[in-house]
Amino acid sequence: MREHVFGSGRTLPSPLFKGGAPKGRGFVVKFIRQTPGASCRGQDTPPPLKRGLGVLPPERLCHLPDPAVRKTSLVIPRHSRAGGNPVRLWLCRSLCVVALLFALPLGADTLPKSIQLALAQARIPESAIAVVVEPVEGNGAQFSHNGNVAMNPASVMKLLTAHAALELLGPAASWRTGFWAEIEPDEDGQLRGNLYLKGNGDPALTVEKFWRLLRQLRARGVKTITGDLMLDRSAFIVPAGNPGAFDKRPLRAYNTLPDALLVDAFALSFSLRPEEEKARFLVDIPNDNIAIDAKMTLGQGGCDGWRERLTIRQTPGRLEIAGEFPKSCGERSLLLAPLKPDAYLDGLFRALWRELGGSLKGKTRSGTTPPDSILLAAQNSPPLADIVRDMNKWSNNVSARQIFLALGEGTAKSEAASAKRVANWLSDVGLDFPELVLENGSGLSRLERISARHMNQILVRAWRGANMPDFLASLPIAGVDGTMQKRLTGTVAMGRARFKTGLLDHVKTAAGYVQDVRGRRYAMTIFINHPNAGSGQGVMDALIRQVAEGSFPEQGTDKTGN
Repeated sequence: MREHVFGSGRTLPSPLFKGGAPKGRGFVVKFIRQTPGASCRGQDTPPPLKRGLGVLPPERLCHLPDPAVRKTSLVIPRHSRAGGNPVRLWLCRSLCVVALLFALPLGADTLPKSIQLALAQARIPESAIAVVVEPVEGNGAQFSHNGNVAMNPASVMKLLTAHAALELLGPAASWRTGFWAEIEPDEDGQLRGNLYLKGNGDPALTVEKFWRLLRQLRARGVKTITGDLMLDRSAFIVPAGNPGAFDKRPLRAYNTLPDALLVDAFALSFSLRPEEEKARFLVDIPNDNIAIDAKMTLGQGGCDGWRERLTIRQTPGRLEIAGEFPKSCGERSLLLAPLKPDAYLDGLFRALWRELGGSLKGKTRSGTTPPDSILLAAQNSPPLADIVRDMNKWSNNVSARQIFLALGEGTAKSEAASAKRVANWLSDVGLDFPELVLENGSGLSRLERISARHMNQILVRAWRGANMPDFLASLPIAGVDGTMQKRLTGTVAMGRARFKTGLLDHVKTAAGYVQDVRGRRYAMTIFINHPNAGSGQGVMDALIRQVAEGSFPEQGTDKTGN
């Protein structure tokens, strides 16, 4: 029997590993001579790894972990060249290589005792958490626990959407929304015909920017529109859906479905504030298509959960809001999305256009802008880099879905087309994620899946890519801003860790970068999928803190042994 030992900085022959074996993991490859007729044939050096290998019976391949020396033996039988099936031989050799690549270097690391104890206290089994830690300039994962397991990443999936968008669309990409007409307005400001509002999926079209677009239209001399307002949302193909299907909260703005003419998530904005002995309710954004009936009382006690103290009831054309608003809250904002897109756009346009001295005599309906139309006014979005920063800092699901749709090819984009383009792009850049499931790219999904190992590969690739500054700037900073503003304050990780977080029922996740006290930088992904996942924040923060302190397993030395 011949035995070859690789790892710990040594290089496995190129037919097995292109570019050398992952460093920091020793393992043994044994080629055993057998007599003719053995169940698995082999040669001294297996051929290069290829895709489409099929399935090998388990008795043909065995790997024997030895935790004492942190090595693994992979037994590959070898015998004389007489007899044997060449296809079976090739499958056996290739699958042995697959086992080396995926089963051995990853997924076997033991979590620190303190983390095991914290998981036990949170009543989360070790099988429900995946952790991958990898130096951004290193070669392969330094630590992986359940790294190959496909899990729901929640909003951490936005990292893949952000990286793909910055690479495929470019950080300067923007979207134009415009008003078009078939004829110019006359000298009296009358537009004798229809006015077309054409959207291209701007993820950041706010009411303020929409008002500026209307102001621009007014400045072009338009005052009275004799025809209809035509809403052209043909840039996106979005099947009709129920905004409340995900969590039975249809009025929540984060559940708004994507739309080529999305304005502020089709949400109405309200302000609540205490004044003397009463709670005052203010309507920040006007809309002609709904009446607001608010009856609020001023309450005492803490401010936590103040939204849950409100009772909201919707009837056709009316929204009733009642309940108690705690005095300790100060002024708060409330976003609700009670209107369907057409009704929202119609009511918003009429209210703002009237304030600008204009009038619309016709109806509002859907339509397509004629190809020979005249552009009257246009509003461009901020660059993609700015939108991605807002999306990740505050985990904006609506923006993420808009950006994901924009990745689709063709004039009418769909989520299926976007998922296909992302998969093709991953393949083109040499990333094979067979477990990846993309639904809408935002993580607001029960279907989306990715392994912690592959999410970490996205982080490492983004770090080494040309768009790293924009990608990094989008991540919330621990103890400073975004969804990490109140986490890890007063610890060594504050200001050193930048993480995108995710939260769903039974899912809690985080992925990003940590700089330790020696200045070394790591990509890190943590997924928890379990009914008690909501109790896992302490575990996750402890993991991030240990990496920042340099006390996580295998951080004692860098790749040069220093």
